[in-house]
Amino acid sequence: MSPPNPKAATAFAIRAFPFRSDRRRPIARSMLLSDRVLFLDGEALVIDKPEGLPVDPPRDGSLSLENHLDSLRFGFKRWPLPVHRLDRDTSGCLLLARNPKAHGRFTRAFEGRAVEKQYLAILDGIPDGERGTIDLPLAKVSTAEAGWRMVGDAKGKPSVSHWEKLAVADGRALLRFRPETGRTHQLRVHALEGLGFAIAGDPVYGAGTGRDRTLLHAERLVVDRDVKPPIIAEAPFPDRFAALGFAAPEGAAPTRG
Repeated sequence: MSPPNPKAATAFAIRAFPFRSDRRRPIARSMLLSDRVLFLDGEALVIDKPEGLPVDPPRDGSLSLENHLDSLRFGFKRWPLPVHRLDRDTSGCLLLARNPKAHGRFTRAFEGRAVEKQYLAILDGIPDGERGTIDLPLAKVSTAEAGWRMVGDAKGKPSVSHWEKLAVADGRALLRFRPETGRTHQLRVHALEGLGFAIAGDPVYGAGTGRDRTLLHAERLVVDRDVKPPIIAEAPFPDRFAALGFAAPEGAAPTRG
C-alpha cells in the first residue's frame, strides 16, 4: 500500500474535507485523528474513531481512515493497519496494529473471542427489563430492490450480545452492550429483533433518514497480551449522545472537552 500524495495529505491535515455523498454531513473541521489517540505503544494504537468516517475506502469516493494513516505513524515507517472494523456511523475504540506480527496476533485474538468489547447505544424506544442476553444467530439476505442486510436466522452464524439499560430520556433508552461475537451489524439487528427497538438513527434497520447517523459508540476495548500489559482503551462519552439528554453513565469516560 502506497502513501497518498504528500500535498493531499498535508491539505487534509490542515482542513477537513466534506464527504462527497449527499447522505453524509462533513466531519468536524477540527478533526485530527492524531488528537484522538486513546492508547499507544510499540505494537498497538487505539483511536477514538469519529462517527461518519469509514474504515474502508467507500465506493462514493469519500475520505476514509486510509487518508489518515500517514499521520498515525508516530515515528514508524509503516502505516498502522486496522485490526477490526467499525461501521461508518459508529464512533469509538478502533484498534490498529503497528507491525504485521502484531496485526496477526490481534486478528487471532478477535477471531478467538479473546477481546472485551463494550458499546453504548441509544434505542428508539424503551425495552422491557433492565438487562439480559440476546442469543440470535444472524444470516445475510439480499434483494435487488433493497440490497443486503442481516437478519435473525436459526441457521445463521452464532451471535450473542449481553445488554443492560442505563438510562431513559424522552422515550428513548441508553443501553450498554457487551457482544461475545463480532458479526456484521450484530448489535443493530439484536437491538431490533432481540429487544424490539432499532438503534436511533439507523437508516437500514430503523427509521433513520439519509441525513441521520446510527447512535452506536464503541465505548471500551480490552485486548489481553501474553507478556505485555493488556491494551485497555476507553473512548469519551459522545457529545451527540449528550445532546439527546443522556449523561455519561457510571464507568464511562467523560465527554470530550
